[in-house]
Amino acid sequence: MSGFPRRALQAGGVVAAATLVLAGCLQNPNAGSGGSGGAGGSGGFVDGGSADGDKVVTILGAFGGDEEKNFNASLADFEKSSGIKIQYTSDQDFTTTVKQKVSAGDAPDIGLFPQPGGLLEFAAQKKVWPIDTYLDYDKLQGTLLPGFLDAGRYKGRVYGAPMRNAVKSIVWYPKAAYEKGGWSKDPTSIQDLQTNVADKIAATGITPWCIGWGSDQATGWVGTDWVEELMLRMYGPTVYDDWTSHRIPFNDPRVVKALDEAAKFNKDPKMVLGGTKGVLNTPFGDAMTPAFANPPKCMLHRQGNFATTFYPKNVQADLDNQVGIYVFPKFDGGYDGQAILGGGDLAGLFNGTDPDAKKVMEFLTSDKFGGPWAKAGGWLSPHKTFDVNNYPNETTKKIADIANKASVLRFDGSDLMPKAVGSGTFWTEMVKWESGQSSQQTADNIEASWPKS
Repeated sequence: MSGFPRRALQAGGVVAAATLVLAGCLQNPNAGSGGSGGAGGSGGFVDGGSADGDKVVTILGAFGGDEEKNFNASLADFEKSSGIKIQYTSDQDFTTTVKQKVSAGDAPDIGLFPQPGGLLEFAAQKKVWPIDTYLDYDKLQGTLLPGFLDAGRYKGRVYGAPMRNAVKSIVWYPKAAYEKGGWSKDPTSIQDLQTNVADKIAATGITPWCIGWGSDQATGWVGTDWVEELMLRMYGPTVYDDWTSHRIPFNDPRVVKALDEAAKFNKDPKMVLGGTKGVLNTPFGDAMTPAFANPPKCMLHRQGNFATTFYPKNVQADLDNQVGIYVFPKFDGGYDGQAILGGGDLAGLFNGTDPDAKKVMEFLTSDKFGGPWAKAGGWLSPHKTFDVNNYPNETTKKIADIANKASVLRFDGSDLMPKAVGSGTFWTEMVKWESGQSSQQTADNIEASWPKS
């Protein structure tokens, strides 16, 4: 389930089958020069989980099940050609486990972070190595979606590179019914989407939007995605970055305005199936199901590329004919480019003195990684140069095309915020907001909860 917030799964009690120029010197004689780095444990760095040069590389990540199987399949040819054995360990409580291992001096060679926060924390502690010490930064930046590397940036230097992409800015619709209605498949703006698509759908007696926030203890994360989409489109990536990093307060008037815009989708009973109670009581994975009824009960679903894994089995089996998609559009008067809200897994190198680990990182973060995983479904490459023929259907190819044509990608904002906010008050206050709390009060409450540093 590429792109699904795993901490939401963990908080909800559901197992996922499917997150510098340092003050002074890095105490690494080769840092920043592309060299191999200094001694493993010196200069604040920790040793990896295997000895240097032993042709064994250990990786810790959060995904298991079929995803683990497809990940290992994507490494098989590399292992054969390089002679390096890769030992992957899946841990659903990755964030806690990796901290424990690093603290105990038993870090893996490589960590695959579902959210950037943990990676940036290790960067501040000099526990992970800057990617410019072992990767060709300019080449990597040239093939990646624009802005993706910024998710792993700490004080001007990048500490992690993506090995998987998730695209959240997608509008899904039931293809046959939508085409019969004759509604636009390419709305030019959010205002156009609401006026010339949603309002016209409502006029036929069908509620336009299929929205469900239910996610057990993690209820509210879907709402945060809506605010993030609007912050990015209304004000652009610079203001978005200022917001997620708290350079502007959470209750800045622009954030309040974005909440008010999100209310037009999520809180208007004419626009969303079941009204506010329906939004809160419908599990996020069931939100689109009413769209496949005959006739549909709702028509539009804004959700990430993982959404298809929750669609009815007959829809999944015939995806290209059953669903259509288009990008969640720009905001009139806002950021002029096409922005994409996304996510993914960032690979970070703990053992920068091991040539084998560096070779694995080079492959793992390249456009050559992921063919078997892509063919199996549920995985997107973060590289514009990845061979799209690996994707199993036209729908996935279209999602990749949406991402590849984006002006900028920004990581899910709640994943970038401190945990107390991003998977804490941002979620819980959005539930209160959906239940009737004002946008201003919601923003004020979240701002008051931001950790003091």
